[in-house]
Amino acid sequence: MPADLFDKVQNYTLARDAMARGVYPYFQALQNSEGATALFQGKEVIMLGSNNYLGLTTHPKVRQAAADAVLEYGTSCTGSRFLNGTLELHLELERRLARFMQTEAALTFTTGYQTNVGTISALVGKGDYVIIDKEDHASIVDGCLMAFGEMRRFNHNDTSSLEVQLSRLPEDAGKLVVVDGVYSMGGDIAPLPEIVRIAKKYGARIMVDDAHGIGVTGPMGRGTAAHFGLMDQVDIVMGTFSKSFASVGGYIAGKADVLHYVQHHARALMFSASLPPANAATVMACLDIIEEDPSMIDRLWENANFMRESLTRMGFDTGRSNTPIIPIIIGEDLRTVLAWRALADGGVYVNPVVPPGVPANKSLLRTSYTATQKREHLVRALEVLADVAERLDLIPEHRSQLKESVG
Repeated sequence: MPADLFDKVQNYTLARDAMARGVYPYFQALQNSEGATALFQGKEVIMLGSNNYLGLTTHPKVRQAAADAVLEYGTSCTGSRFLNGTLELHLELERRLARFMQTEAALTFTTGYQTNVGTISALVGKGDYVIIDKEDHASIVDGCLMAFGEMRRFNHNDTSSLEVQLSRLPEDAGKLVVVDGVYSMGGDIAPLPEIVRIAKKYGARIMVDDAHGIGVTGPMGRGTAAHFGLMDQVDIVMGTFSKSFASVGGYIAGKADVLHYVQHHARALMFSASLPPANAATVMACLDIIEEDPSMIDRLWENANFMRESLTRMGFDTGRSNTPIIPIIIGEDLRTVLAWRALADGGVYVNPVVPPGVPANKSLLRTSYTATQKREHLVRALEVLADVAERLDLIPEHRSQLKESVG
């Protein structure tokens, strides 16, 4: 009897089992979100699970820009950038992004995922190599798998491992090193100065996925390369619009000739409908606000530093985080999901992450912070975290001191 392709469908019960137990944490619907708080299952919760780092999704100027764009251009371009889907608005956005990033050019894609997939698969051809960090985002991995070149991986933020991989490659082969600027689960920054030094030594080009770095790190929020003063040493910086820029989409910034090549070879760009006008207008409004008031980035870091110091003092394991992404590493899958449920019931929304999103025995609660959260939101969240940690024995050796440490 021939195998049925759908046998795997019938045998997949993990998610339904979790649903039946009331601890399924994914695809949960929010009734509303105002940035610092959200309405979840009919209850207001403090939002510690958003990538809305600058809190601009509800800014009046941003909302108005999106509404005006819909009225002027309609809701969609109904075509790809390659054919009928390019508006002057897209070109204006790309000029603005290039100016913000202080690069020759910028090129926008419809999603951040497509940005990585399209750029890497366009540049890495047969006989070329792409070398990536083992904790790089899934879109980077998928871009490598779609490319005709070969992929190599090095241990997370381990520059000696990177050098070993590069040293094994043919000297005359094309090479692209791709790293996250800020890692989305651990919240740690890539050691970019050493990565750049090693990549240059072996003639490799460098691409930094700064989805979680743009609007967060570096002068004016220009990202990780700017943070280290290496904008002229990194060949391609990738960013997204779905975090600090309060929209959806993505872009790359770099040399004009490189982006011209990608523009004519990236299938993810050429065969996808272009960025809707309202999304493009939203990003430009966010750029205006950031350029007018970069102090919002300082407020973001004040909140992040307060929470990291408080969580560490309470005994939570926050790993190597040094950004506004702060994991609470629990280890056990079930205990992590139960903690998510208890926190939600207590009025705090976080993101539970279990394998394969993280390595085995490294399950965590991903928390992230924004410029618009008020101190009372954060203090209340710490109180709920202390209570849940004590009830679930998340930190048994510290539980007696947890509540006294809040503040």
